[in-house]
Amino acid sequence: MDTKFEEKNAIGVAPAHNEVADEKPTQRAWTTREPYGPAGFRGLFSNHYVALCAVFATIGGLLFGYDQGVISVTLTMEQFLERFPRVSDTAAGAGFWKGLMTAMLELGALIGALFAGYLADKLSRKYAILVSVCIFTIGSVLQTAAVEYAMLTIGRLIGGFGIGALATVAPLYISEISPPEIRGALLVLQEFSIVFGIVVAFWITYGTRFMPSEWSWRLPFLIQMIPGFILGAGIVFLPFSPRWLASKGRDDEALVNLAKLRGLPTTDSRVYQEWCEIRAEVAFVQEVSAERHPTLQDGSRGSRVKLEMASWADLFKHGCWKRTVVGTGIMFFQQFVGINALIYYSPSLFKTLGQDYSMQLILSGVINITQLVGVVSSLWTMDRFGRRPLLLVGAALMCISHLIIAVMVGEFSYDWAGHPAQGWVAVAFLFFYMLSFGATWGPVPWAMPAEIFPSSLRAKGVALSTCSNWFNNFIIGLVTPPLVQNTGFGAYTFFCVFCGLAFLFTWFLVPETNGKSLEEMDKVFKDVSSEAEEAQKARIEREIIEGRRGTYNATA
Repeated sequence: MDTKFEEKNAIGVAPAHNEVADEKPTQRAWTTREPYGPAGFRGLFSNHYVALCAVFATIGGLLFGYDQGVISVTLTMEQFLERFPRVSDTAAGAGFWKGLMTAMLELGALIGALFAGYLADKLSRKYAILVSVCIFTIGSVLQTAAVEYAMLTIGRLIGGFGIGALATVAPLYISEISPPEIRGALLVLQEFSIVFGIVVAFWITYGTRFMPSEWSWRLPFLIQMIPGFILGAGIVFLPFSPRWLASKGRDDEALVNLAKLRGLPTTDSRVYQEWCEIRAEVAFVQEVSAERHPTLQDGSRGSRVKLEMASWADLFKHGCWKRTVVGTGIMFFQQFVGINALIYYSPSLFKTLGQDYSMQLILSGVINITQLVGVVSSLWTMDRFGRRPLLLVGAALMCISHLIIAVMVGEFSYDWAGHPAQGWVAVAFLFFYMLSFGATWGPVPWAMPAEIFPSSLRAKGVALSTCSNWFNNFIIGLVTPPLVQNTGFGAYTFFCVFCGLAFLFTWFLVPETNGKSLEEMDKVFKDVSSEAEEAQKARIEREIIEGRRGTYNATA
């Protein structure tokens, strides 16, 4: 639809407030951008509505964390092991079957993340969340009612599908409704919600393990449906993403929703500038798609399917491949630095460090709280220091922690009773590792993929990045039990090496995105390198500002 500049100017919107360039054809329409308010954590208090929307959307992360945390104590319950003897330590091949059941959640999440991009583009971000909640609930019902190993495993697979989609769409939605100044802080809420879910699940199962019946493990599976119902019922009242609305040509709705999210009138110059930039980005991507795939623009079903496949391939082409490497790479390293190995199997790990059964469970609960403390700190540090410094510092600190633990286990695991001080040193550095991860590699890999991809490929880019997380999470879930059981200090050495590789990956490949709008990521990644492409973007912006085109061409 065409939204005339004269009409917008009539209601008081004026781009003149933002130093509009008017000479160089390759120069963008705005050379400056006035912020909406303070950056980082302080900015949350001046953007109440968008912060509230983001907090509600992160309930999806809580479901993810809860389903991760619920399994660690459940695997030690006598009532659970009696019902599913295949995962008991005394059963043949128990390590494999335990790993398969645990990792099945990640396999389902991998599948869910693959479909999440399509659902988010087709149905909208918020309705994709609703569909995901419904699928998650089905999986939860099967887990709660499971009477045999296969039923429980299939329930975790289906529940994982919903969780994978939620973990993809929720940060996508948050990134698209957030002002640049507080986007990092809001995306940290996703990781905070995940870790909070882990902590809640752990202590619930820690308490229910004293119940004499099978409700000791069935009740925790049942409880996880409650936040799912809250999210499913409430998500319909949240606003649509302005960027999704613009991608569908619903420009006026995008302006109204953007103004509502910013708590400002539609006449505010900052809202007008962001609205024009969003529309220009969508129009630019549309023109590029038409140039790259000219034979798939007729709107037929066959062309739409082929264009969908071609858009996935575009993630690996000029203009996006650097972002794909960063998005999938940081999600890969988030798993291979060892975090979920500690969450899933922390009681077993504390056993290798010489702790008795009761202390194993208590320390496992406290270690998750330590991670939560680290995540809280990133609400302040993410937007103050940036993403890249946090990743570098975190990788270095985690590498040191794993190295020291490996040395302690290698030297003293044969007789922890005779070396209690060394055992507690290893425990202390395990806590230090969790604090370091929570403050750095916990939140940043969830934040960056949601902000680095162009609008037309953002859903698919976030989905692919999340798939990397889930696939590697699945691998870690499978290999950790035999790795810990058979290699001892080798498990910590393994993760130490990957922490070092994560540092090198960040140093050479990960740029800083702090404070940049989603539409400025071309400059961050230097994807739009040719003068012709810059001129094309500048032309589209000017045509939109002057009212000579809507988000879509008249011929589109």
